Amino acid sequence: MYSILRITGGAALLAATLLPGTALAAGHGNGAGGVTGPAFYVDGALYRTVGTPTNFSNTGAPDHSYDTIYAFGGGEQRAVATAAPGDPGFNGGRWQVAVLSFADYAAAVGAYDANGSGDFDSDEEVLAAIAGGAATTSAGPSFECPVIPLPHRGA
Repeated sequence: MYSILRITGGAALLAATLLPGTALAAGHGNGAGGVTGPAFYVDGALYRTVGTPTNFSNTGAPDHSYDTIYAFGGGEQRAVATAAPGDPGFNGGRWQVAVLSFADYAAAVGAYDANGSGDFDSDEEVLAAIAGGAATTSAGPSFECPVIPLPHRGA
């Protein structure tokens, strides 16, 4: 299950969404762990990351200095981010979380999964679900974590 964890100071962080099966030890001096397996989608591709104990919430940084990452508040699936390295305007792994809620996740996937993957794997699909009223968002924290392509396997 993918869900949002709470860390030091009560700020919600996307750790469990990005790091399924691991704990984030922010504020305890031992970092947050190593490189993950598949953690989140960008434009249909899975990426991994490294959990970091950063929290940029309430720093006053302008919204345009972050990319959006959509966390599924009910833990339904991996997160979906709006950008990756090489995309125009990519902000280097600085994220502003938008927490998604669904009245009926399965129906939303059925209606807005444009590529038939069985889940949301692009921000276009997520935005269509929001525009269609199938999902709502609430503000989450801002933080930093890298976007690491998964290794390519030989054919």
